[in-house]
Amino acid sequence: MKPSLLLEIFLRFLGLGCISFGGPAAHIGYFRNYFVEKRQWLDEKYYAGLVALSQFLPGPGSSQVGFAIGMNKAGIPGGIAAFLGFTLPSFILMYLVATSTTLMQDNTMMQGVIHALKLLAVVVVADATYGMFNNFCKQRWSLCIAVVTAISLLILPGISTQFMVLLVAAIIGSLIGQSHHQASPPLKAPGLISSSLFITLALLPLLAIEEPIVALFHQFFTAGSLVFGGGHVVLPLLQDLLGDSMTTDRFLLGYATAQAVPGPMFTLASFLGADLYTDMPLAGALLATLAVFLPGFLLVIAFHNSWQSLSCRPRVAAAIQGINAAVVGLLLSALYQPVFSSAVSTGLDFALVLAGILLLRGLQLSIMFLVILYIVAGTLLL
Repeated sequence: MKPSLLLEIFLRFLGLGCISFGGPAAHIGYFRNYFVEKRQWLDEKYYAGLVALSQFLPGPGSSQVGFAIGMNKAGIPGGIAAFLGFTLPSFILMYLVATSTTLMQDNTMMQGVIHALKLLAVVVVADATYGMFNNFCKQRWSLCIAVVTAISLLILPGISTQFMVLLVAAIIGSLIGQSHHQASPPLKAPGLISSSLFITLALLPLLAIEEPIVALFHQFFTAGSLVFGGGHVVLPLLQDLLGDSMTTDRFLLGYATAQAVPGPMFTLASFLGADLYTDMPLAGALLATLAVFLPGFLLVIAFHNSWQSLSCRPRVAAAIQGINAAVVGLLLSALYQPVFSSAVSTGLDFALVLAGILLLRGLQLSIMFLVILYIVAGTLLL
């Protein structure tokens, strides 16, 4: 393994971690734009398979996709490099907020920049939805799946609806979809080491170790093991797990900050860990962050190869066609709620979104150039 390759992966994801506002759906759009269209590290079909896998596993969906992209490039070390690069900017910001006064809260110019970057997230998610729609909704039945999925999630938002539409889409795809795979490779079992480690850490309370740092690790590991549906779902879980150990106002400050900074919302754990482990706030932030991300990454390692071998089997490949169509619907619903609805409130906001779509899709300008433009717009116009 060349250190230069790991450094490249780290730096690529570090750049994205500095600009990836907008939550999981936007992150998936950033990854697709950068690693599928620009860098061509993987093709559209393989990327869609990673997104589909992340929908079925607990944990931070977009970070799992990023981890899998790094794994595809350079194995598990590549996945770790991708995670460190993408998460580092938001970790630093969340830690600073936890250990100092409320950062950026009353800074009008900074609030304008953050709002402008949320508008850019609308552009990115819209572009990702359009691109995946063109690739995975070419038949009438797949178009119907995408639209019905979006309608279902807009009317009945929630993780149970998401699982139901994905399951129904898989069944419809397996019955209607067609696969061009000629050979069915041998099935690969899930990774034994990562699966065993996941189970061992999940059973940690049975060891009856009463050290506060072990309890802290277990609280956040449990939250990461149970979260389906993205960063917003981690809020009630962590509130329940932490109980009375933190005031509601302090907790909500961390949650609001996690939504304002770029990168994964799961770095809320960085804020909470530093706040809970006041004797060693950096150690607490690092431990909580590792614990909340670890279960999702262990499951990606465990099921990555078996998912790929399964996806080559004709019936499963046809089911994945249905899942991919449903993922388009998931992105379409996320484009409205929470991405569009939380960012666009005036005619000027919508005008900036339309301008961004023209620049990205019509003139094919780079994301980095758009980030600079939107930062300038945020300081001057908003």
